[in-house]
Amino acid sequence: MDNRKFECQPCGYIYDPAVGDPDSGIKPGTPFSELPDDWVCPLCGAYKEDFELVD
Repeated sequence: MDNRKFECQPCGYIYDPAVGDPDSGIKPGTPFSELPDDWVCPLCGAYKEDFELVD
């Protein structure tokens, strides 16, 4: 499983594949690369391109 975490640059939210985004229907275990193109940050509404890989 691709368990890399990604950070929303505008607000600092961390997308963690182990947790997913249940409020948006994203199941735990979903890698960032498999999120739907229209998925947005659950905190600030930023788009996927506003996220960067966490080192």
